[in-house]
Parts: sequence; C-alpha cells; structure tokens
Amino acid sequence: MEVWRAATERVEVPKKVVATAVRYTLEELAVSAPGRSVEVRVPPFAAVQCVPGPQHTRGTPTNVVETDAQTWLALATGELTWQQAEASGALRSSGIRADLSPHLPLA
Repeated sequence: MEVWRAATERVEVPKKVVATAVRYTLEELAVSAPGRSVEVRVPPFAAVQCVPGPQHTRGTPTNVVETDAQTWLALATGELTWQQAEASGALRSSGIRADLSPHLPLA
C-alpha cells in the first residue's frame, strides 16, 4: 500500500504491488463493514461481499460496486471521494445499499 501511495506515476507501480494493495484494502472493507449485501468488484484482482443487510446467495447480486484498481485504491486512501468517482464514470454501482461512502476512506 505504501509503495502505491508513494509513487508519483502510479501506472509504473508493479502489477503485483497493485494486486496486493487491492486485496488488502478489500479485506479491510469486509472487516470494517461486515455483511453480504453488497458485492465490491475490482477486476481482475478481487471481489468481496460486505455491508450488513439481506444476504445475496445466487445469481447476480442486486447491490454491486465495480471499479478499476487505481480508482479503488484512491477511494480506499481518501484521495478520491465516492461522488468524484461516480461523476467521472470510473465507478459503477447499482442497488440501494451500494453507496460505500460511509465506509471510505479505509486508511
């Protein structure tokens, strides 16, 4: 995570470092907002279920958040707000529970 934060040109951060940071922050989200009502996807690195509420068990979840790794890490660290990410189109969410802004930033 620190390597990603310290990088001035984030596109140059090794993919392995980005993958580790994404997985770590998604795990932290699942711990800080336990539940299974929202699925957060950061392809191709990871996905978690989080946020209390009705549990999703089969098919496509009704509450989904999907974004790229750079956007997710910026959200997780507070460099980008939920509203900014949505407005830019870098973040896609659906469902009434899919707003994660109360749970971000993580670090």
